[in-house]
Amino acid sequence: MLLTRECVAEAMPCQRRAVVQWVAAGVLLPTWATWATGAQAQMGLSGAINYAGWFRALSQRMAKAYCQQYLQVLPGAAVDVLGLARKMVLTGNSELARGMQTGRWPADVGRQLEEVQKQFALLNQLTATPPTQTALVVAASDQADRTLLIAQTVTESIEKLAQAPSARLVNLAGRQRMLSQRLAKNYFLSAAKVDSKVVQAQLAADAADFRQALQTLKAAPVSTPAIRSELELADSQWLFFDSALRRPADDAGLNAVATTSERLLGVMDKLTNLYEVALREVLG
Repeated sequence: MLLTRECVAEAMPCQRRAVVQWVAAGVLLPTWATWATGAQAQMGLSGAINYAGWFRALSQRMAKAYCQQYLQVLPGAAVDVLGLARKMVLTGNSELARGMQTGRWPADVGRQLEEVQKQFALLNQLTATPPTQTALVVAASDQADRTLLIAQTVTESIEKLAQAPSARLVNLAGRQRMLSQRLAKNYFLSAAKVDSKVVQAQLAADAADFRQALQTLKAAPVSTPAIRSELELADSQWLFFDSALRRPADDAGLNAVATTSERLLGVMDKLTNLYEVALREVLG
């Protein structure tokens, strides 16, 4: 499952230049497959969990890219990442709203999806301001965290609707995408001298969560050769990313975190899509 050419062209101005920039910087384009299926009138619950789960990662992704711009870490790629993340939010809102319009969503899920839109609108406003001060970066990070909370709530609500054990795996693998972005964001915040105890504590906790979730996914009974292969790749990419997070926040360390977080995000997105397929087969 790959991001279509049409989606790339629509989401990224001067797309050829941008892709060359990303490849030269070592930034990989994740396989955002389900975001390219706008022709579907309705989506299954497996896809809805994946979409809603992406909101968590996108909240942190936007804040990460904004902080990257402030620090001037691969700034061209960061601008493109932020623009694509905004586009993905709009596409996700549109696709999930179709479920509400056809009466698929219970009232509480509908309210949560509306709140997600409101929180992302605020995040859009904050990240539209040039990141010229540390205070602006902190404000964007705080808003990203508020957006994450409601995105987590709606993802869990949709997971419960699926009533299938494998739905948890879609949610869990999808959450790894968010952790890859929040870890990088907090590393950048620390580099920006936002060195609060909260940032450091969250870095340590998120790294531990990521490791534990990988072990849980490996032990899960839902498995295919493709899933096992992707889990092995996730292991290796996590080692690279974890090593980068331990480096000093100099130019080499900052660039390493920016690029390895992208690679890990791509792997975890592909793995989430594989679990989504498995859940879709269960639900029929």
